[in-house]
Amino acid sequence: MRHHSLFATAAAAAFLAGAAFAQSSKSDKEPPTGTVESGSASSKVNPDLLQAQVLLDEAGFSPGPIDGQAGSSQTKAIRGFQQANGLNVTGKLDDRTKQALNRENRPATVDIKLTAEDVGGPFTYPMPAKPEEQEKLSFLGYRNMLEKLAERYHTTPETIVALNGPDKLIGVGQTLKLPNVVPSSKDYEGANSKQQPLLAALNVEASQPRGDYVVVDKSEGTLKVYEGDFPSGSRPDGKLIAQFPVTTGSGHDPLPLGNWKATTYSFLPPFNYQPNLFWDVSDDKAERKLPPGPNGMVGVAWLDLTKEHYGIHGTPEPQLIGKTQSHGCLRMTNWDVMRLSLMMKPGFRAKFVA
Repeated sequence: MRHHSLFATAAAAAFLAGAAFAQSSKSDKEPPTGTVESGSASSKVNPDLLQAQVLLDEAGFSPGPIDGQAGSSQTKAIRGFQQANGLNVTGKLDDRTKQALNRENRPATVDIKLTAEDVGGPFTYPMPAKPEEQEKLSFLGYRNMLEKLAERYHTTPETIVALNGPDKLIGVGQTLKLPNVVPSSKDYEGANSKQQPLLAALNVEASQPRGDYVVVDKSEGTLKVYEGDFPSGSRPDGKLIAQFPVTTGSGHDPLPLGNWKATTYSFLPPFNYQPNLFWDVSDDKAERKLPPGPNGMVGVAWLDLTKEHYGIHGTPEPQLIGKTQSHGCLRMTNWDVMRLSLMMKPGFRAKFVA
């Protein structure tokens, strides 16, 4: 396999940052590795925040993509962790929160000698922007090695560049410094044949607590997992055991408030693109069946809800979770939706609140 410099060109950086609707499955062109320019504002990593985000991710209170930068998703994750652990809920990394997070002195980063599992193809490049072009493809995979590696380690391409330097090579046999989200176990007992390889590919810890129900809070932009009896009122009962950032609809397609169930799970699902269900697409456009893949419209998983046309699903753009609108469904990072699928049995109940 060829080795590439993490920092290729400014054009490649723009290519990666401007993620399109999906991309093609084969090309005779070499996919760029693409990152941000070295020294730019988005390439800076605060080591204390990086470690906190790694520890929050490990604890099940996802900060979204780990990037070592302050942001709303990190604050929400800290608040959730504090609530679950009987700490003063401030959303700030005070001393007691740091101590509770780092009971096992887990380092923030780990040096990984890359294998084909980390950076192997095939890759999907170049990417067609139109559904009618995507429909011709068989799979919507990662664009390049760097994007695959970033998702596998719950981070961003920019963060990998910041941790290793723009001249560091990426490829099989190369060693890179990455966020320490390597699971202690990948023994996914009970996972089905399509679920298991995705859990492994996205470094999901096999040892997960079992949740009984979830509460999706529109105002917070969070999905919280609880143990205990499903609440009859709006206030959740039981023990909070995990929390994830989510995108929860839009003004055109608001979150459907009320009680629902997640009945069935589908992994690497194709997507039935129906323009009449999209407020921002003309109804005279043809319906399309788009191929599956991590860069497909619903990412790697779809947890089907009893509300018609609604589901909890992944995304091709993890950096936008909680920052953009959706068409009514609940969008999570691919690694978070896979973790949720391991924590919850099909048929779990969900309460959506304002």
